[in-house]
Parts: sequence; structure tokens; C-alpha cells
Amino acid sequence: MSPRVVTTQADLQEAAAGLLAERRGSSLGLVPTMGALHSGHAALARAAAGSNDVSVAWIFVNPLQFGDATDLDRYPRTLDADVALLEDCGVDLVFAPSVEEVYPAGPPRVRITAGELGERFEGASRPGHFDGALTVVAKLLHLCAPPAPATYRAYFGQKDAQQLVLVQRMVADLNFAVEIVPVPIVRAEDGLALSSRNRFLSPEEHDGALVLSRALRYLEARARNHEALDIDGAQAMIESAPHVQLDYLEVVDPETLAPLAENCRRVPFRGEALVLVAAAVGPVRLIDNMPLRS
Repeated sequence: MSPRVVTTQADLQEAAAGLLAERRGSSLGLVPTMGALHSGHAALARAAAGSNDVSVAWIFVNPLQFGDATDLDRYPRTLDADVALLEDCGVDLVFAPSVEEVYPAGPPRVRITAGELGERFEGASRPGHFDGALTVVAKLLHLCAPPAPATYRAYFGQKDAQQLVLVQRMVADLNFAVEIVPVPIVRAEDGLALSSRNRFLSPEEHDGALVLSRALRYLEARARNHEALDIDGAQAMIESAPHVQLDYLEVVDPETLAPLAENCRRVPFRGEALVLVAAAVGPVRLIDNMPLRS
């Protein structure tokens, strides 16, 4: 059955409450997206639909997350294809509101701030991005909340590692009544992490982008073998690839995203970490990450 598409908070809450009552359900799973869905989003949708009595996908291109109006206009809107993908995943409801429905009084005057953590990495390259992301996530978590006492879960992909950590912190610090469920990265057969932006890569740029996952796997293998991490070698690998301009490659604590305390460049790697990478590939900015375990 095709999911029901609703565009207002009132219709969403009525439809979700009706399905929960009809199914005598006790849980609702939410998948927040900006649309242009791919197999990575499908993994989130299947996780939500498979673990909850009612599942909802949110599709909203949030203007607060775009510093460049051209980038906002260029972001693909593919609602019909998105609904078809979500139908295959078993999602019940699609909430696709207008900008006016989400921000009825215009851009919000009061916003969530990501703090110091939001100023690093992606935040340094895209100032204000995470403030906009957290503001809309906070709104959607409220808008989509099921009636008590239903269990409430929201599913986020691990590819956006910094965003995931920030959402987890916001939910914990501000006592949101929702469980944040991380879902692993989905990759193409060639290793490229799936992203809505991949469609903008030329064939040559796509081939160049594969260096990101190669560099991550190189560091993963060294960590697994309890070797010092050759970060300089991984950076050189990326910087030598055609069409690729490295922004950052950093090894951090997976929970706080703080740089590792020990010098893993010179001593054998131990414990757990997360390696983050971002690069411009042609005109497209791509991010990726990989857990490291010795």
C-alpha cells in the first residue's frame, strides 16, 4: 500500500493517531530526510518500518541549512520517486510540509545553537549549518511526536556523523522524549558512500571521489592491525586524486568528536576512534567517515 502523503501537522497527527489506534500499536518510528532519497535513506526507512507499529518519513528541504541560495534552489525535489521508494520500504505516512507550514511566522527568531561542537569540521566550512539543522530537527521531533504513551524513535544515518552526535546531544541535554537510532552508512559497490549529491558528479569526478573510501579503508586496516595510523599517507592519497580538493581528514573520539588524546601517528593504534573526511569533488562537497577499532 502506498504511504499516505500529508502536508500539515494537524493531518499528520490525526493520521498517526488513527493508525496507532487501529493497529493497537505502541511505537512510532520517524525518518527525517530532505528528499532525493536513495538506498541509504531506504535503510533508515526499513529500520523504522520494521521496528515500529507506525512509521513516518519527513521530507522537507530546510532553508536554514543552506548558506547559499543557489545550493538551496539546486537541491533536487523528487517527491513522487521518494514516495515510491518509501512504499517499497513499508512506510505508512509521508509528511511533506511547505516552508510556510514549518515556519508560519517566517524564519524563526529563536533557534537551537550547536555550540562549540557545531563550529568544527562541517561547521567550520558551513557556518550556521548545524544551528539550522538542529532547529528544524527540534521542530520536527515535536511535530511528529505520537500521543502518549507510545514509544518514539527517530532514525539518523551515520554518514552525517557530526550531525548525529549533535542530535544525540540535543536530545540528551534538552530531555527530548525520543530515542535516536543510528543506522550504518550504505555504500555503492565501488565503496562510495551514498549521497543525494552524488548525482551531480560527472563520471570522471565519480571515479575521483572513490579515493575517499580508499583512504578510509587504508586507515581502518592499519587500526585493525594495531599499527600507527598513517594519516599523512591517507591525506596524500586523497590530494593526489584528480578532481578532488581535500578539506579535512581527522581522527576523533566517536562520542565527542574531540581529537584523540594520544598521538596515533607514531604509536600503535588502540581502542576506538572515528575518522572523518570532507572534500570538494568538482563542484560537489562530499563527506564520509569510518569507525576505527584495533
